[in-house]
Formats: sequence, structure tokens, C-alpha cells
Amino acid sequence: MLIPGTHYRLAFTQSVLALLQVINAPTHYRLDYPDLSLILALVRGGSLARASALLKVDVSTVFRAVRRLEAALGQQLFEKSGAGYLPTTLAQTLAEQAERAEQALEAARIGAEQGGEVISGTVRLTCTDSVLQSLLLPALARFMPSYPALTIELCTSNDFANLSRRDADIALRLTRTPPEHLVGRRLADISYRVCASAAYVQSVDSHDLAALTWIAPDDFLPDHPTVAWRRQQLPGVTPSYRCNSMLSVTELVRAGLGVAALPDFLIGDGLQPLTEPLHGYDTALWLLTRPDCRALRSVVTLFDELGLALKLP
Repeated sequence: MLIPGTHYRLAFTQSVLALLQVINAPTHYRLDYPDLSLILALVRGGSLARASALLKVDVSTVFRAVRRLEAALGQQLFEKSGAGYLPTTLAQTLAEQAERAEQALEAARIGAEQGGEVISGTVRLTCTDSVLQSLLLPALARFMPSYPALTIELCTSNDFANLSRRDADIALRLTRTPPEHLVGRRLADISYRVCASAAYVQSVDSHDLAALTWIAPDDFLPDHPTVAWRRQQLPGVTPSYRCNSMLSVTELVRAGLGVAALPDFLIGDGLQPLTEPLHGYDTALWLLTRPDCRALRSVVTLFDELGLALKLP
């Protein structure tokens, strides 16, 4: 039987040994679990007051503990500034290792409670804000409660650079031709229609598209299918509103400020199509990852769950 608290030290042993390799202190001080908890709390909190709240001790205790630890290591961990306590490179490295060990502890606890193997770890996921709002969040709400030890880091962007730079593990992208160096699944075909709010339609002649007030993506999305369609079909139209995301375009249309070509999954309550799908300007929703990520169980699990949850009719 484990003595209470012993499981914490066992779980942290490998992380602590790894951390000691980055420390070049003349005293050869050996970090322990309370030290790591202190560093992590101060990095997360950014101030003595918030760190003391996380640790459930008073501010003076945190202050003295940091001073003692820096003296023992012979290195500065934090720089005091007007913005609070800023971690040095060493403190940031220690905090990252401590956080991973903390996640491993949580996974072990859940596994012990559930009596089985637990999917754990951090998966970095990137998508556009429109896909996040309309498709991803409802999907995550359905299956993520089954994976309490799995952590997801979300980043909204419009390009594939996140995966190429290894800033992300999984990407949800609207594209006809995903990069060849990525692997994945085509989840659904996506078409676009010109849409407007009911209130706007009542105030204009919606049959003359060129005479309407247009809302469109800005130069941040120069190759967007809706931009290509408008330039081809309505070359004389200059949009009155430009936005750097399709979600913003949709909200302006919903507010009754004009019309825009929107993807199927963003056409919801309060919006009505004015045209049939824009033929030849459709795209697809792709679920993508890097080949090397297929060896990571956390990534594979999330990838498979998203593949099932995001299958569109």
C-alpha cells in the first residue's frame, strides 16, 4: 500500500531527474515536489497573491519560499516587474515539465478510479473561427466528457502553417486540395450560397445582386471561394464591409447590414439563401494531421472521435 503522498513523488521522479539536468548550481540542490508546485503556481499566477491563492498559503510564505529556492539553486527564477513576477527561461522550463507531470498524475488518478487505461496528454488543434464555432465546439461537447485526462489546446487560424511548423497536431481545414505532406480524411463537401437576413431582404430588391450591399472577406483571405466567385460573377461590385474571418462576415449579415456568400454550416436561424449553391466554387472540410502524429495515442484518439462527430450529411 502506498503511503499517502508517495504516489506524487513516484510520478514526479522521472520529471525531476530531467529537470536537474538543466540546472548548473554549485550547491547541487535536489528539487522536490513542493519546489515544482511553487514554480508552477507562480508561473501560472504571475504574482505572489495569485500564487498564494493557488497554493492555499499566505503571500509571505510564497515570497520566502521563492527566495530560498533561488538561493539553493544559485540561479534566478523570476524577475520582479510592474506586471508581476516574470519567469526566467529556467523557471519556464521547470514549469512546463511540472505541468506535464501534473497531467500524468491526473491521468493516473482517473485510471485508478475508473479501473482501466486512460487516454491522456495534450493535443494541439487548429481550425478557423467559423469551423470552431459552428462545427467543432458542438462535437467536443458530445465526446470530450469521456476523456477527462485529455487536454486540448485550440488555435484559430486560416492556413496550414501550424501543422507544417509543428505548432499543431490536428487541423480542420476547408480546402479542395490539402497539402500532400499531411494525412487525413475528407469529412464533407461544403457549398456556398448568397444569404441575407429577413429584415434586409424586405428592404431591397434581392433579385439584383449587384445592387445590394456586400460583405466579404478582406485581403487576409484573398483566395477564398466566395471572393473568386464575386470577382468572376459580379466584377463591378465593391464590398461595403470587409472582415478577416467568415464568422465576422456572417455576423454582419445576421445584423442586416448586407449580403454575403456563406458556407452551408453557417446558414442558421435568421438567415435566408438568395441563390442556389454557387456551382464550381464548392470546397470540402478536411481533418488533417502529420504522419508522425499517428504514433501518438492521444492524437489518434481525438482524430478518430472528430472524424465520427464531424461527418456532415
